[in-house]
Amino acid sequence: MERDFIKDYQRIVIKIGTNSIMQSQKKVNYQKIDRLAYVCSSLQQAGKEVILVTSGAIGVGASTLNYDVYPSTIAEQQALAAFGQSILMGHYSRFFQNYNQHVGQILLTRDVIDFPESLHNVRTALDTLLAKNIIPIINENDAIAVDELDHQTKFGDNDTLSAIVARVVDAELLIILSDVEGLFTDNPMRNPEAVMLDHVPAITEEVEIMASGKGSEFSKGGMLTKIRAAEHMLAAGKAMIVTSSDEPAKLFNILAGEKIGTLFKAE
Repeated sequence: MERDFIKDYQRIVIKIGTNSIMQSQKKVNYQKIDRLAYVCSSLQQAGKEVILVTSGAIGVGASTLNYDVYPSTIAEQQALAAFGQSILMGHYSRFFQNYNQHVGQILLTRDVIDFPESLHNVRTALDTLLAKNIIPIINENDAIAVDELDHQTKFGDNDTLSAIVARVVDAELLIILSDVEGLFTDNPMRNPEAVMLDHVPAITEEVEIMASGKGSEFSKGGMLTKIRAAEHMLAAGKAMIVTSSDEPAKLFNILAGEKIGTLFKAE
């Protein structure tokens, strides 16, 4: 499928994962955050509407406190998320300011999306920020999100969160920046014959089988969560691309219609 239609997209959600903003479990990739801030700022200032969904609060917090292992209790994880989120937003604010771009933080829980009035408020807040040329930076509110009985507050992963956000704001495109180039027919680390798919029109059982593996200790995601996000986007008649976060500047090429990563879009 040719991708010239992407040139006309105006409202874009970009999601970046923990692995992509961490150089290692104990080191933040400041260069990556800086490049991402530059690209998002440039797109926004060129007339696009950009929303950034970011993981990394717990990873950044753990690296700041020099943790060797992931906290085991919910209370410790929540405390680490609260601590790390403020540091993460500090990094984003600092780098975006270098490019004269304002950002605003929104932390979400699943129950906010599930109720019409709060959903309306979220949509209004995001639309208002964009109207004021402020880039919303969104993360799950891990400091308080815990599922108990019939009160579901967790999205579970930020791939799903990014797809839900894209639907809430009626974005034409979701771009998930990951540690893989796209969806392969098999795990390319195990199978050198694996081929990356250029276009996936529907999520089939075969596609789900291809989506195996998991992220690092500090990441909740894997390719399967990206497939779930694609299901959300396809159901809404929207498009999604999964590609590597190695060089955020490739976002310019993607929005120019170049074939980069795997495109999920109905025929």
